[in-house]
Amino acid sequence: MDRLDNTVRPYAWGSPTAIPQLLGVEPTGEPQAEMWMGAHPGAPSRTDRGTLLDVIDADPRRELGERTVARFGPRLPFLLKLLAAGAPLSLQVHPDLTQAKEGYEDEERRGVPADAPHRNYKDANHKPELICALTEFDGLCGFRTPAHAADLLDGLGVDSLKPYVDLLHAQPEEAALREVLTAVLTADPDEMAHTVAAATTACDRLGGAYTPYAGIAHHYPGDPGVIAAMLLNHVRLQPGEALYLGAGIPHAYLNGLGVEIMANSDNVLRCGLTPKHVDVPELLRIVRFEPGDPGVLRPEAAPDGEEVYDTPTDEFRLSRYVLAAAGPAHDLTLPTPQILLCTAGAVRAGEHALTPGTSVFVPAGHQAEVSGAGTVFRATVVA
Repeated sequence: MDRLDNTVRPYAWGSPTAIPQLLGVEPTGEPQAEMWMGAHPGAPSRTDRGTLLDVIDADPRRELGERTVARFGPRLPFLLKLLAAGAPLSLQVHPDLTQAKEGYEDEERRGVPADAPHRNYKDANHKPELICALTEFDGLCGFRTPAHAADLLDGLGVDSLKPYVDLLHAQPEEAALREVLTAVLTADPDEMAHTVAAATTACDRLGGAYTPYAGIAHHYPGDPGVIAAMLLNHVRLQPGEALYLGAGIPHAYLNGLGVEIMANSDNVLRCGLTPKHVDVPELLRIVRFEPGDPGVLRPEAAPDGEEVYDTPTDEFRLSRYVLAAAGPAHDLTLPTPQILLCTAGAVRAGEHALTPGTSVFVPAGHQAEVSGAGTVFRATVVA
């Protein structure tokens, strides 16, 4: 079992205080957005044996287990993060596995440089993800029904939004959402900037359901993604609640601290709320225009105390244990690789004492026992 030394990424949208507060250290004054736990080449965790990427590369079958290597290849299939949003992230979607393979092969064939700002596909993998709130957590997830989106836009009283309101009343619903998102993202930039400015003023005046969008608009003045965001469900997670984000589901995180787990991929198609490249035709190919409830997940308790966040993804499985001081130790040994992350209290994982924000890697088949008083998240795979 290896204690992990993890990199914190200082993205501009990160909270300067949330991760330091969890770790019990002084803030640096700079944003601290994500702490990565895993073997992603961009920032692999460090261990006494070297980086986790190098440790796994040296003997993938010993570290990951035969089942995992047979199913996913000689790499850790997931990346675990602490994510601390102090400002809205970009509005984005991720491709499914077939789309990712096709997109990656096409860009490779066309010779698009890997670091080109207009490159969409960094790898050939999909990127389903799950975010579990540690604090109250705000986000956007999936499309509202067109009728609800029309009511929200109409309520702003902005004349230039009226054509979108009319389009949203058309049928079928998926075609209406596609037409409106296309129109928003391809509108004249100057005209859209005026529309967004008027919508921002109205959001500030109205408050209530418009408050989240006012905050987004002030962070991204003039961005068409502000209007696109109003087509989506606003979700406020309470601690312990989660959202699963499958392929093609537009989403954005707005504010809060959470545990995030995802398949090991960098593939992102952006819809707005970003200065980065937005490839509208490719985006429209990937987005699923299916309105509905965002589907807040709550963990399902097993008899041994494990609380599982059930998702349809095999590359990762996230669960948690809420341990009591007087309770028994829990045997977490599995034939698959694991990362154990403490988020509250003081717990013991094998020979390692864990406090909030600290984590360990458990090789496949290695004995793993946890005890103490606190909360431990367990990340592994379904194999």
